[in-house]
Amino acid sequence: MAALINVPAKARRGDIIEIRTLTSHIMETGFRHTADGKLVPRDIITSFTCRYNGAEIFRADLFPAIAANPYLSFFAVAKESGRFEFEWIGDNGYSSTASASIIVE
Repeated sequence: MAALINVPAKARRGDIIEIRTLTSHIMETGFRHTADGKLVPRDIITSFTCRYNGAEIFRADLFPAIAANPYLSFFAVAKESGRFEFEWIGDNGYSSTASASIIVE
């Protein structure tokens, strides 16, 4: 699935930056039924992780009440130039990754 990532291209050392992510996923709760009464199987993203130069800086556990195409926003301190790596893990073997770089001056 596709992901949109918004990380500033540049920041000054010590700046607090906002990181925004949006990923495309239908997020089926597992509580709905089809027209013929069969339960629609659950299919959600269960966790999100962000790493900054290999160190985990943000983690979220997601549950069936989360919206389709989940949007997450959080803050980090720009310490050094490097790479943010994002990972979404979900039901049925779902896994998606993305990354973004930042230059810290």
